[in-house]
Amino acid sequence: MIKTPYLLFLGDAPDQLAAKVAQGIKDWRPENAVGQFRLPACGTTLGLDDMTLAQGLEAGAKTLVIGVANRGGVISAAWKEVLLEALAMGYDLASGLHNLLSEEDDLVAAAAEHGRSLHDVRIPSVDYPIANGVKRTGKRVLAVGTDCSVGKMYTALALDNAMRARGMKSTFRATGQTGILITGHGVPLDAVVADFMAGAVEWLTPDNDPDHWDVIEGQGSLMHVSYSGVTMALVHGGQPDALIICHEPTREHMRGLPTYSVPSMEAIRDVALTLAKVANPDCVVVGAAVNTQHMGEDEAKAYLAKVEAEMGIPSVDPFRFGAERLAEAFEAI
Repeated sequence: MIKTPYLLFLGDAPDQLAAKVAQGIKDWRPENAVGQFRLPACGTTLGLDDMTLAQGLEAGAKTLVIGVANRGGVISAAWKEVLLEALAMGYDLASGLHNLLSEEDDLVAAAAEHGRSLHDVRIPSVDYPIANGVKRTGKRVLAVGTDCSVGKMYTALALDNAMRARGMKSTFRATGQTGILITGHGVPLDAVVADFMAGAVEWLTPDNDPDHWDVIEGQGSLMHVSYSGVTMALVHGGQPDALIICHEPTREHMRGLPTYSVPSMEAIRDVALTLAKVANPDCVVVGAAVNTQHMGEDEAKAYLAKVEAEMGIPSVDPFRFGAERLAEAFEAI
């Protein structure tokens, strides 16, 4: 069990998207975030108090969480200095990086010397099966995006909350390190061997009551050349009864791919629905979730109205304006 509360390590994150792990914890479990630790080159902030390691301990922090999702997930030398100091001062460490804490000999030795724990959220804890495609009871909804980091997790969390508020049976199913750190459970899908990814999603979303919804956190994008594989596993392994199309309209290009344009919501809708119907012929697109954080309120509302008129489905920013209309649409299914 990862001890709370956390001091959130932002390192030298260049922008807000790079710090999405820490941002998610701050937004969805603010009681677990006492402050942030930033290196001089850090280009973003969570709006929390900047703290030294000593100040974090004084504020009650038990674990230093690496809240950065950098490309490739590597622990740099500059980060290592801070992590070693944190262990010596009495912090546990938690990370969702591909570069595992437990594979860094100096961190393992320091943790043993000081009696501290290393938590690698991205280590699968189950021997997942190969997917069999057998239809399961219960209902499932998957958030699919036009790009990476457009709000798929936020959409799923907000929808789960809104469903529960209406008295519906709902469970958020985390598939990435941030969701696991927020909820304490899930599957680190991009760390699962490729042949077993769809099976891991089947395991995560088992048979359930006929009126129960599994709200599955999306990953990557079917049209992102770097990360489409994990999305495909979710589409087939999740056997979704419904899809929500997620989009961030101010992007100039795909995340990390400056020569690739962001596809339209309609393009993702058509591709995702075609692929989803392979595993569940009854799958439908129920709504659109638009991340309007870089728009003013009037501009955001006008854009949402435009999307709704063009696509003919409820279109909301579920974090900014609430997910109640999406939950209402699912209640009718």
